[in-house]
Amino acid sequence: MVRRLSSKDILTCQDLSRQDIRLIFDTTRELKHAFYRGDMPRLLDRKTLGMIFEEPSTRTRVSFEVAMIQLGGHALYLRPGEIHLGVRETVADTARVLSRYVDAIMARLLKHETLEELAKYSRVPVINGLTDWFHPVQALTDVYTMEERFGDLKRIKVSFFGDATNVANSLLVLTSRLGMNFTFCGPKKYWPKERVMKMVEENIAETGANINITEDIDEAIKGANVVYTDLWWWVGQEHEAEERKRAFTPYQVNSALMKKADKNAVFMHCLPAARGMEVTDDVIDGPWSIVWDQAENRLHVEKAILALLIG
Repeated sequence: MVRRLSSKDILTCQDLSRQDIRLIFDTTRELKHAFYRGDMPRLLDRKTLGMIFEEPSTRTRVSFEVAMIQLGGHALYLRPGEIHLGVRETVADTARVLSRYVDAIMARLLKHETLEELAKYSRVPVINGLTDWFHPVQALTDVYTMEERFGDLKRIKVSFFGDATNVANSLLVLTSRLGMNFTFCGPKKYWPKERVMKMVEENIAETGANINITEDIDEAIKGANVVYTDLWWWVGQEHEAEERKRAFTPYQVNSALMKKADKNAVFMHCLPAARGMEVTDDVIDGPWSIVWDQAENRLHVEKAILALLIG
């Protein structure tokens, strides 16, 4: 495999061309098939990934580490507080040092601006493992999972209910980049911000994507093939919990809402889920849910990304 992405870094989905996205999806499919055949190629032999975490994670840490191992490489878990990122050492100096040691850096950081500075001074590829604004690897996984389920992405309607989280932001950017039909539905106070919508508008002008932002639940659920939701609050928003709970309760994904979607609709969630809040147990554990397929695909998409960046 000698294919390469056109971008050095993946900080947002906007960094990727449509050809890059197609290459990631095709490579994911190849590597997933190889995984189930028991014939995984050692594409990352003697390669090392440095993984910086400012907060703990289940899926991001485990899936990236396992991805490196399965492809013959090694991952270094730099746990919260273990390195002096921006404290006793500047972000730029950390980037300069780490990029002399490792072949790529994956960073899960609280502030997107920190990630941008890290990438600016790194000599090796930097992958966004999550920031306050974007979660591109999750969005790539989600849309790959949709394609795996439905085939032609332009023939489905994706409806997201709740807050404009980092995942929602990345889904907006990615679906608009691919010319898809995506509806964001939530209280107006919590709609996507200008920083995100500027990217979306640029993509719509190029691809003709059908992107809709609305408060109208009935409008959003009508004909939806994919129903998606995420947490109502995250790190740093705990003090807003009660206000957010009141605002988002009407947008909860429950069986009554799912029954209004397309008859073959599926439910997706990036996890972790606050059961009984943004989604009910009968949905996430029921026949609509493809959440666990989605979670598994994080591993395969990350293998594809790593192989195409440093393989």
